Parts: sequence; C-alpha cells; structure tokens
Amino acid sequence: MEKIQFKKEINATAQKVYETMLGLKDKSTYEYWTSAFNSTSSYEGAWDKGSKIHFVGVDENGKKGGMVSEIEEHQPAKFISIRHYGFLDGDTEITTGEQVEKWAGGHENYSYKETNGVTTVTVDMDTVDEYLDYFNNTYPAALDKLKEISER
Repeated sequence: MEKIQFKKEINATAQKVYETMLGLKDKSTYEYWTSAFNSTSSYEGAWDKGSKIHFVGVDENGKKGGMVSEIEEHQPAKFISIRHYGFLDGDTEITTGEQVEKWAGGHENYSYKETNGVTTVTVDMDTVDEYLDYFNNTYPAALDKLKEISER
C-alpha cells in the first residue's frame, strides 16, 4: 500500500472544522464535502472510538456500496483514525477474500491543528496503486468543499 497525504488550511476553529468534517451537528456537512467522491456519499454508524462505521454511497445502477470500517482512535478536534477492513455489497459486509486483502487494514487519519484561528487539516491515508490517481485528483477537491462549508 502507498501512503499519501493531503493538507488544507481553513479559516475556522479546529472544533468547527472537526464538527463540519464529521457531520456531528448536521450530517449534511459531511455529505457535502464527501460528495466529491460520490454524489450520494454518507455514513451509517458512529464516530466513537471502537465503533463500526459504514461509509456508503449508491452506484450508477442504484446499488448501495461502500466501506466497512472501525474508528480506532478519536480525540475530538485533534485526531481521528479510521481502519478500513471490508466493503459493502448492497447490505452485505464482505470482510475476507482477494478484493479485501489488497487494502484491508488500511487507515485514513484526520489531524486538526489550529493556529491563530486557522486550522490545518491533514489527511494521511493508505491506498492501493489502482486508486492513487483517483485520490490524488479527488481528495484536494473534497478538502476545497470542506474549506468552503467550514468557513461559512
């Protein structure tokens, strides 16, 4: 797996950026910035440490899919670590097999560092080669949307 990183400076407090990014007060804020990945992007579950969470969306055929993940670490407005360990095929969790083995155990980590009212969001993530270009093109656009909605 490859490790990639994205950073974005946002003119808002770490608390506001964190709440907006995770959709804690209003899930639509999470759905807004993640729509860069899939226009139907959402999540099912909780952001609590140790919780299972599904990152979901609907494909062009109307079929639900997404990632099966666990919140490994959660320090509010400071750090979140998400461990991906499976995927959804409709409502069925797939956590074993060749498709999963390529990237299972990969992490997506969010860090928030505030200085003088400006928060730097850092996303560190593991990905497989076949998704490298996709994330390198899409994640900056998603963080631009996060910046836009967080600065409102």
